[in-house]
Amino acid sequence: MTEPTLSPVSGEEDQVEQTVRPGVLTEFVGQNQVKEALAIAIESARLRKEPLDHVLFSGPPGLGKTTLAHIIARELDNAIESTTGPVIERPGDLAAMLTPLKRGDLLFIDEVHRISPVVEEILYPAMEDYAIDVMIGEGPSARSIRLPLERFTLVGATTRIGLLGSPFRDRFGLILRLDLYNVEDLSTIVRRSAAILNIPITLQGSDEIAKRSRGTPRIANRLLRRVYDYAIVKGDGSVDGPIADLALSALGIDELGLDELDRRVLQVIARDFAGGPVGLKTIAISVGEETRTIEDVYEPYLIRIGFLKRTPQGRETTTAALEHMKKAGLL
Repeated sequence: MTEPTLSPVSGEEDQVEQTVRPGVLTEFVGQNQVKEALAIAIESARLRKEPLDHVLFSGPPGLGKTTLAHIIARELDNAIESTTGPVIERPGDLAAMLTPLKRGDLLFIDEVHRISPVVEEILYPAMEDYAIDVMIGEGPSARSIRLPLERFTLVGATTRIGLLGSPFRDRFGLILRLDLYNVEDLSTIVRRSAAILNIPITLQGSDEIAKRSRGTPRIANRLLRRVYDYAIVKGDGSVDGPIADLALSALGIDELGLDELDRRVLQVIARDFAGGPVGLKTIAISVGEETRTIEDVYEPYLIRIGFLKRTPQGRETTTAALEHMKKAGLL
């Protein structure tokens, strides 16, 4: 069975994501506390004519961490270099990214928690002293030289802030947490994206998509396109409430936004292990998915809606989850 809501983004869909991505802070919907903190920090940096402090965004995938990094660069009229933690394998890789940066430019590192400890240590003086130490030569003749850097801003994004060591985390001047969106904000995002993509949609249609989007704009935008495909083939091309309901049900997404893998996770715990507790690795093996994907992508929403509990002994299903599964005929 397909798992449409959380499947990898194709090249074409990635282009669509770029099209609907907001370009300035005032266009960014939701996350009001984060936006207010950013707006103040950006305006202060402008008035002081100083680079912005280093920024760390945390929270589940698809909530807008990358978008906000690019908004910061645009608001400050500075360049941004983007990479991911696993790509920076050696200190030389980091040096090659940092040395070309001009004053005020941004280096955005997604999955910053996956940077190797060796590279992380190189970042300490880069973030604090705006300099990096580079080894020249090998063996007994090797020596270290210090290369000065322009005052840049490091913007990190992580889904697992607990994996960042305190010395690294403490070097960020602004640490902001993004939370799952409410239905009202998601519905606004869906209508905005529909307008950009010229998709006819009603308020009921956007609300239906928003309710099943797991609190995540990236998923909402993806579902909008799938529902539009359905509306073109099975309807008159307009996305209304009934069409959205039919389309999402056909995709295996229920009224709470749960897809096939969510249901399998809950079934494994409830049916195979009597409601738990059961370890994360056991769940991952049972459903054929990586532990990191279960923990970072699926668990936050299941916990948010009160279907899953984390305990020191393992994961447990709740009474609400059991009632939902019985109603859906899964138990």
